[in-house]
Amino acid sequence: MGRTSRKRSTLANRAIVASAALILGGGGLIAVNVYASAGEGASGSPPDRTWNMGTQMSTIDCPDVGNELPDVPAEARWEVDRELAAMDTQITDAYQQFADRKDEISRDPNLAENAVLGPLKAKRTASIDRIATAVERNADRPQGLDGLAPCSLRADDNNQGGGGYGSGDSQGQDAGQGDDQGQGDDQGADQGQGGDQGADQGQGQDAGQDGGQDGDDGQGQQGNGPEASDFVDIQSVQPNVDRPRQRRGASRGTFTTDCGRNENGKFNPDNVIVAPGVSNGAHHMHDYVGNQANDAFASDDDLANGDTSCRNQGDRSTYYWPVLRLQNGTAENDADADGGGKDQNVGEIQTPSQVTLKFVGNPTGKVTAMPRFLRIITGDAKAFTNGDANANASWSCTGFENRQLKDKYPICPDGSQVVRSFAFQSCWDGQNTDSANHRTHVAFAQDNGRCPNGFRAIPQLVQRIVYDVPPGPGFAVDSFPEQLHKPVTDHGDFINVFDDKLMKKVVSCINGGRKCR
Repeated sequence: MGRTSRKRSTLANRAIVASAALILGGGGLIAVNVYASAGEGASGSPPDRTWNMGTQMSTIDCPDVGNELPDVPAEARWEVDRELAAMDTQITDAYQQFADRKDEISRDPNLAENAVLGPLKAKRTASIDRIATAVERNADRPQGLDGLAPCSLRADDNNQGGGGYGSGDSQGQDAGQGDDQGQGDDQGADQGQGGDQGADQGQGQDAGQDGGQDGDDGQGQQGNGPEASDFVDIQSVQPNVDRPRQRRGASRGTFTTDCGRNENGKFNPDNVIVAPGVSNGAHHMHDYVGNQANDAFASDDDLANGDTSCRNQGDRSTYYWPVLRLQNGTAENDADADGGGKDQNVGEIQTPSQVTLKFVGNPTGKVTAMPRFLRIITGDAKAFTNGDANANASWSCTGFENRQLKDKYPICPDGSQVVRSFAFQSCWDGQNTDSANHRTHVAFAQDNGRCPNGFRAIPQLVQRIVYDVPPGPGFAVDSFPEQLHKPVTDHGDFINVFDDKLMKKVVSCINGGRKCR
């Protein structure tokens, strides 16, 4: 087999980073994952959820406060991010309590409110108040956030709509979020990220797919997911890729940068985009290629001066995504570390057999240069509870990439490898390198390939990551513990650190219709 897994000293060194000394009332490390927060709508209170003794609750579902915030003044950004970080850690801690007492809660629903949801609501209420106060020092106090404090218990995606338990204010984002908000047909040369990506192709075929799944209730990850029903035989999925038509004046060229496969084993559970200065800001382990200075504490200057794994030294960009693990009982170096075993991420980390990082053009016109240090996050690490409005991962198999999956992992036939791909947002607002929710400064093109009003086309990053793993359902991406390692939670992160000369070459190649490296 071509797969590799190295228990490198860098894993432990990066995984167990000294805390940033950010402590809240009850103590504990603060972590943030704001990039996972764009799944909720802004409508009024959702319907009440009631306990259904016939439904097996699987996880904790909390409204994502970061998504409901107005523009955060720059002066308040650090304090707001710190509190959003605290709220992610609160959910992680509450999920652990829920998982530890799941059997008791199934017998006594009141225990969920008294021991898990009630205390969690109190902590979230306090954090929300501190967020509103921080914003109020520099702008109008945001209204309506208090209603986002309550959380609920919910079933997994095979029982959505089966009810939950918790305060009626919690948001059930399961319904009405089937549209991809421009993330389907608009993605040009996007390696098959078109249409509905096969997500609704009757992918509940779980017969005979229990192999390799250990843990409770047929789940891997020590009962934390995934389930057999999270997998589907790729050969049972119908072709579903639909790319927009190239129009006259389209930018048809490509630029490919070779930054390796993370052979040197750079991992950490940080996220410098959304949690600068906060260790374990992702609650899951990331693969990194490109810039080698990336951790929670890296400044733009650190990135500009950092070493790079990219062959072209003019590309010091950072590209990162959650690691993929085999659930084969093998313990990694992070088995007792933040982002690893402490956050329910266990198993043998897989080094990709191939990583392709390609920048492509726009089907309707020319592209303009990306600004240096532009940050783009694609996908939603909390899509299992947020809903799939911002989900943007795509799963397939080599030889079958005209069949794409969004909310299922593929079971590939012998001789075929697992493929995960991301087509990043390709439109920029022309002003900002980041935004308060890390999303609104960039956008996906519309169905016709054009950028929304006020946005301009930039080179679109398309990532394709291939793994040589055994056939069957014995693998999963790292995730927040309460997201149960669902494939829909997959996501990718990118910070542009091309030097000016190389970025000009990228734009020239793409607009000139050439294929460059």
